Amino acid sequence: MTDLNEYECEMLDTMLEAFGIPDSLTRRQLMSLFDQDEASAFAMVQILTREGLIAESGKHGDYELPEKLILKPKGEKFLKQGGFTRRYQLEQQKPVEVGSTFAKLQQQNLRLQNVKLANETEINNLKKVVKDLQTRQFVWWGLIVVALVIGFFIGLASKG
Repeated sequence: MTDLNEYECEMLDTMLEAFGIPDSLTRRQLMSLFDQDEASAFAMVQILTREGLIAESGKHGDYELPEKLILKPKGEKFLKQGGFTRRYQLEQQKPVEVGSTFAKLQQQNLRLQNVKLANETEINNLKKVVKDLQTRQFVWWGLIVVALVIGFFIGLASKG
């Protein structure tokens, strides 16, 4: 299992429970579940996908949420067996093994990959905002130039 804390395990179980009767979640429902925090939602979707519990459907970018998530039968069975919370509790009861350094490094690597993906998503979103603001600035400068040219011609017409 990855280096998940108890809260993250509970969030993953809550997310699996949210699939409900049609066994699917839309992007809008997922964003609502995570209070519009796309980075957190994306990280959780990556964990569920990596575990093979859900499938993604619809067009989406590399670091964006898919249009729809579909709960696989394996995910339903996993949830009925206690889900991530039960797995977390069982792992807490295991005695610590002496040679577990490699496993810990793998867990830390997976956690850091999730953080990296979340940060890249945030960077891409901010780049889009900057691009939109630059476009608006160019439009305003264009309007100012047009207004100055019109003003200049009106001034010439009133003199002549």
